[in-house]
Amino acid sequence: MIRTVPASDALVSYLSEVSARESRAQTLCREDTARLPNAGMQIGADQGAVMAIILRLMGATRYLEIGTFTGYSALTAAQALPENGRVVAIDASEEYTNLAKRYWKMAGVEEKIDLRLGVALDVLEAMITSREPLFDFIFIDADKVNYDAYYERALTLLRPGGLVALDNMLWSGTVADAASRDSNTIALRTLSKKIYEDGRVEMALAALGDGLMLARKNN
Repeated sequence: MIRTVPASDALVSYLSEVSARESRAQTLCREDTARLPNAGMQIGADQGAVMAIILRLMGATRYLEIGTFTGYSALTAAQALPENGRVVAIDASEEYTNLAKRYWKMAGVEEKIDLRLGVALDVLEAMITSREPLFDFIFIDADKVNYDAYYERALTLLRPGGLVALDNMLWSGTVADAASRDSNTIALRTLSKKIYEDGRVEMALAALGDGLMLARKNN
């Protein structure tokens, strides 16, 4: 049986104080984004801290993300990577990524981040066609109906032993509700089953944030 701790207001407040250490740029990015209409698209500080530790443990130098929003995850990765590290960030919104650039500059990591604006599938296909160097870690946090397509392209762009992380895989719990039949829920539910059965990867689905799926590409 999976045992979880109820997320009371007191516990959430406690976690906000001790769950993650943030740079000033990260804190401002998170707090400023919280005031935006689509604030729920941003990952939490605890998830960012876990991803940063994984990047360091892997000795990663190349990180790709599909879905950048206001830049918290790219900022977190850039801070975790060594001086020669490289972040490639894909997003369709110039408005949101213009906000992201402020925090990247504030943290002094803007030179590490290669922002590519456009339709994600088109950008990924161009990267595959041009034989872009493989990545150590790929983070998927974009439109859910295309998650499967992103996952397949991520495996092509990932080195053996590299890691794909997919956000929102629990989708506020709706994936466990058979009555939920909207396109996003169906896409995530179907992909979770696919990854569970996918012999190309080792996998784990953690109840971190809104559900973080980790898939390590087999050698």
